[in-house]
Amino acid sequence: MILDLLRHGETEQGGLRGSLDDALTDKGWAQMRSAVAEAGPWQVLVSSPLQRCARFADELGRRLDLTVQREAGLQELHFGDWEGRSAAQIMEDQADALGRFWADPYACTPPNGEPVQAFAERVLAAVERLSRQHAGKRVLLVTHGGVMRLLLARARGLPKEQLLQVEVGHGALVRLVMGGDGQLAEEH
Repeated sequence: MILDLLRHGETEQGGLRGSLDDALTDKGWAQMRSAVAEAGPWQVLVSSPLQRCARFADELGRRLDLTVQREAGLQELHFGDWEGRSAAQIMEDQADALGRFWADPYACTPPNGEPVQAFAERVLAAVERLSRQHAGKRVLLVTHGGVMRLLLARARGLPKEQLLQVEVGHGALVRLVMGGDGQLAEEH
């Protein structure tokens, strides 16, 4: 399966968005439209159910005459008490916890948030389901920065501590290939 990953564009609110269901800005829409303008073709279109992904996926699906498959397992990490707050705001009262999270996200969970290990298991299970459903096909997955970081880190063989060092900008489009053995590889 060829898996093209598209991160949603800029959202109306800043900070850690996680499970918050924010809309895209005009710039965010433009970022996503630009990313797919010269890409494709795809046989399957899959999206996180959050509107910053799903609304664009629906627009693209209409244009390409593809049904959009919603996949809840590919939603962003739930940041708990940190959702909706910027790093600067979190630094004011939880600098140590934020530092531990950035240094090793698997070892430090945001207060009342989703453990990164559980997030990873959820995302990888969803990708495995997609690979069984769409073996041999070219899939576009409209998703979030955290999901893309996780999958890129796996494809690159990075240690868990380096998860948050993977750069994924708004509207980024990257290609992974999933082999029959379930291994992910980045295609340049």
